[in-house]
Amino acid sequence: MSDTSVIPGSLAIRNLFEDLLGREVSVSSGNPLGAADLPTATIAIYTDPSQQMYAVLGMQLSLAANAGAALGLLPAGAAEDSIEMEKLLPNIAENVFELCNVLSSVFSNVEGAPRVKLYQVIYPGMDLPNDARAQLLALGKRLDLDIEVARYGKGILSLSIV
Repeated sequence: MSDTSVIPGSLAIRNLFEDLLGREVSVSSGNPLGAADLPTATIAIYTDPSQQMYAVLGMQLSLAANAGAALGLLPAGAAEDSIEMEKLLPNIAENVFELCNVLSSVFSNVEGAPRVKLYQVIYPGMDLPNDARAQLLALGKRLDLDIEVARYGKGILSLSIV
């Protein structure tokens, strides 16, 4: 079987965020999430049809809180509260889960690519499986972006393909 895993482009990520959030989103190349960011990050694990890990996506707390608040049409203050408490408010966490679920579509835009689906979302304070942690911090097939949601705020998105 040939390797059809392709890193999605930053334009695809930006378009998905803009379409979903209904507001302007700025995207630029950025630094990856570091080990110090992981305890407060939101991590999504994606699997292929054989339930093997396909990709790991990490969102810095500030990005998860701002995107989740924007998706739910909540005031920016709700995101600021989440950031200050270093955890996502329940309604923001639910919105971030939906965002992570929709983000699975960026993996299927390549002919012959497997159907990738969201397996699990790990929220700030939850234990991150060692294999997902290692994959997210590894060099290789990855995309690291600074994303800013207009009128909310910005943060880091790191995506690593297995």
